[in-house]
Amino acid sequence: MIYTKEQLCVDETMSRVRELNGGGIRRVFVQTFGCQQNEADSEKLVGMARAMGYEPTDTPDMADLILVNTCAIREHAELKALSMLGRFKALKRKNPDLIIGVVGCMVAQEHRALMLKNDFHYVTFTVEPGRLYEIPSLVCKYIENRRRSFIFGDGEDKIVEGIPTARTHAHRAFVSIMYGCNNFCSYCIVPYVRGRERSRSSADIIAECRDLVRKGVKEITLLGQNVNSYRSDMNFAQLISAIAELDGDFTIRFMTSHPKDTSDELIAAMAKYRGRIAPYFHLPLQAGSNSVLRAMNRTYTREHYLEILGKLRAAVDGIAVSTDVIVGFPGESEEDFEDTLDILRTARFDMVYAFLYSPREGTRAASMTDQIPREVKDARMSRLLALQDEISYQKNERFLNTVCHVLVDSVKTGEGATVYTGRNPENKLVHFTADTARIGDVVNVRIDRIAAFDLIGTKIN
Repeated sequence: MIYTKEQLCVDETMSRVRELNGGGIRRVFVQTFGCQQNEADSEKLVGMARAMGYEPTDTPDMADLILVNTCAIREHAELKALSMLGRFKALKRKNPDLIIGVVGCMVAQEHRALMLKNDFHYVTFTVEPGRLYEIPSLVCKYIENRRRSFIFGDGEDKIVEGIPTARTHAHRAFVSIMYGCNNFCSYCIVPYVRGRERSRSSADIIAECRDLVRKGVKEITLLGQNVNSYRSDMNFAQLISAIAELDGDFTIRFMTSHPKDTSDELIAAMAKYRGRIAPYFHLPLQAGSNSVLRAMNRTYTREHYLEILGKLRAAVDGIAVSTDVIVGFPGESEEDFEDTLDILRTARFDMVYAFLYSPREGTRAASMTDQIPREVKDARMSRLLALQDEISYQKNERFLNTVCHVLVDSVKTGEGATVYTGRNPENKLVHFTADTARIGDVVNVRIDRIAAFDLIGTKIN
């Protein structure tokens, strides 16, 4: 491995923190809000903390280092993070040596970083998501001289390879392949908090995936804010094909995609590697009205979207498709909303992740004058969810009395039975009973009952 100057600095600083702490037990508590990318980032937070001598704890009261990994996609996520931080004030009062770091998308917004600096005096540091590799130096600085640090907008985001990662699961893993976004959808804060698109080298990604498979990982999810815009010495279709060619027993998933980058080459790769690439595609729609799509700066029409969807379903038999929809975007008329309901009836998604529009400071949509009243948004959301519940149930009927492969994720022992939970290749949540099963096993499950959002069955030999 060729070490970058930044990586060497990270390694040296993590060793320095261990020396400063002088041995003994130190503990870290990490709280994660937001998307799968944040979950992947938190695995690096734990990995760096361990390298600095901090072992994970589930109890913030026991922690010497607290890291809160925040989200800024919706205001509700920010308020939850701020509420949690408020509860840590008493912990800092009880333990003046406690280090509290706030990282992630929320603190990449200047007004939030300044608020934490000025109003949350017990917060030790903030750092943007593109510069998480600086955390060891911030911890070191505070231990040495009690200096608080608030990093905002004073450096270029870099990709630093080799950051230690503490995987949450042994059987499935996230692999970030690119960061940032260039799309500037008018409602979205991501380009402002995650920066411009930048892709890892294909060699580093393939090496990471090969190592994960060698360690027994059964499912690899490739991550990016716009994963299929990946560009390095390969495009995304070429990258996913190269990973699919690796030896081993594993499945590939990826998210999140943008319709404009869903190429025929990618669809062909999914068809070619049908047994290795999961037959599931998350393809955000956001709205069914062309006028709303234009206002959102989504750069496609409903007709183009449906054309892509048709190609996916023609190429990959039985593929499951989910989507995102925003309800109540500024200026959305009743006719616009009916267009969204109409495309749901036409597209017949397996799952819809629906969100009420939430203004994000700094985005173009936040300054639009024709904001939709909350009661109108709530009423529209209820109508959309009722329609999609019916469609999702109907889509799941094809699984009734069939047998599917399920990767076991969890087990819960309750009154009368032990229930296991996992997902099938189409990303359906499956609950099943069994005499025995282990987390990380791939088992055969007969589906005995269905619901709108999950399947219920019994393990068979």
